[in-house]
Amino acid sequence: MKLYKIYIAAFLVLVGTGCKKDFLDVNTNPNALPTATPAYVLANAINTSASSLVGVNETGMFWSGHWTQSNGYIISTTLFAYNFTNGDFNYWDGTYDNLYDYQYVIDNAKDAGQDFAKGPAKIMQAFNYQKLVDLYGNIPFSEALKGVGALAPKFDDQKAVYEGLITLLDAGIADVKANPIPSAFTASDVLFKGSSTNWIKFANSLKLRILMRQSRISGRDAYIVTELNKTIAEGTGFLTTADAGVNPGYTPSAGQINPFYDTYGYSETGARRANNNWPRFTEFTVNSLKNTGDTVRMKRLMYAAGNEDPANPGVSLKPEIASNYVGIPFGSSAGFLPAVTSAPGPSVLVKGAYNKPFIIMTAAEVQLNLAEAKQRYASVNLTGTAQSYFEAGVKESYRALGATASDAARLLSSGVDLVDFTASTDKLKAIAYQKWLALANFNGLEAWSEYRKNGFPVTPQSKNYVTDAKRPVRLFYPGTELGSNGANVNAQGTIDPLSTRIFWDVD
Repeated sequence: MKLYKIYIAAFLVLVGTGCKKDFLDVNTNPNALPTATPAYVLANAINTSASSLVGVNETGMFWSGHWTQSNGYIISTTLFAYNFTNGDFNYWDGTYDNLYDYQYVIDNAKDAGQDFAKGPAKIMQAFNYQKLVDLYGNIPFSEALKGVGALAPKFDDQKAVYEGLITLLDAGIADVKANPIPSAFTASDVLFKGSSTNWIKFANSLKLRILMRQSRISGRDAYIVTELNKTIAEGTGFLTTADAGVNPGYTPSAGQINPFYDTYGYSETGARRANNNWPRFTEFTVNSLKNTGDTVRMKRLMYAAGNEDPANPGVSLKPEIASNYVGIPFGSSAGFLPAVTSAPGPSVLVKGAYNKPFIIMTAAEVQLNLAEAKQRYASVNLTGTAQSYFEAGVKESYRALGATASDAARLLSSGVDLVDFTASTDKLKAIAYQKWLALANFNGLEAWSEYRKNGFPVTPQSKNYVTDAKRPVRLFYPGTELGSNGANVNAQGTIDPLSTRIFWDVD
């Protein structure tokens, strides 16, 4: 697969230069593989980073308590009975392959005269390394991506990796500032279309996410505050009013449409996918939205029972009244068929809307991380208040779902716990709940990570796991890594995915 990607990129380079005189130079070795252009590799790598999130986000959406499965399928015991092995949920191999792509860009950008590609590549490496830590804990980092120079890379301590990611992001920011993307290459930037400002805001937002993920660890406050203040002092700011969305130019052709739409919605021809009957919202999420009066968001997050009206895209087949929104008890194996339960809705799935950006970070998450930072740390140099960031986060969540700020304003002054900041008895729980909710449909891994970090909201145990109160807190190292790097995998000790916690998961 690695070489295949390079062949494709190299072919594009040849097509673009095929009419030049030097292409016919008799001194050119026809048996030598051309060098892949870093800008093309970067475009493919960013697109791969987005599409590879579909699977891990699905797992996260289930284990965060947002989604469960309909009873149109045999119940998945790996997901709901927690009966899985090191052969399941392998998000390791593809992510490291993706990291190699970015390393290729970093190593070859200067010689290709494309130094502008290095900064984004480093920032996206940090994005992917955090994903690996949050899934597996200790991982190869300092010796990773060295090829034959380190065929059996050691595993670094996960906290040290997190700290290394802050350094990597600082390096990425410095490269972006020193080497803006030229206008001729903005198409290679399928995330921010050549905007240096947005790349820096994204990097700062990733640092904020990484730092706030550690906020419940005893003795970590001084480090977090110092790094937050350094990030704020940089001056560019955070992604607070726009989502980070990847769009390479989706077209209505096989394999070229938004991957979420392709997986859970429709084909390039508009035919409904079989998987459209698979995920359904949990009874817990549906009831939480109803109980807090948050029905506007409910109608954007999901369709009423009966799903989307094929003749009226984006609108439920049944009347959009609260009683027609039906969730399923998490892990239930009978009694809830697809046609009578609520599927992911118009915020992410509308027939014909195959070309929406694939969101990898929402402004709502960023605002709510700022709210948590301000609520926890009085000495952090943020100009807003915890309440102002909280309310901005809820409004951004409404915007991302296609609702209005006025709808959010009514909720924020409702006097209801967890949605009205002033009325909420525990401000940190209110922030945690809103962050968990804002991630629904968009980023299941982050929703699961926030759930593991906070233990809130308190979602019901799976109906298919009645042994005890344990939940999955991480994944096994995959069998492929055990086969190729067994000594270092075994050095991590016995892994129990129901009790071996990631370092920031304190309880």
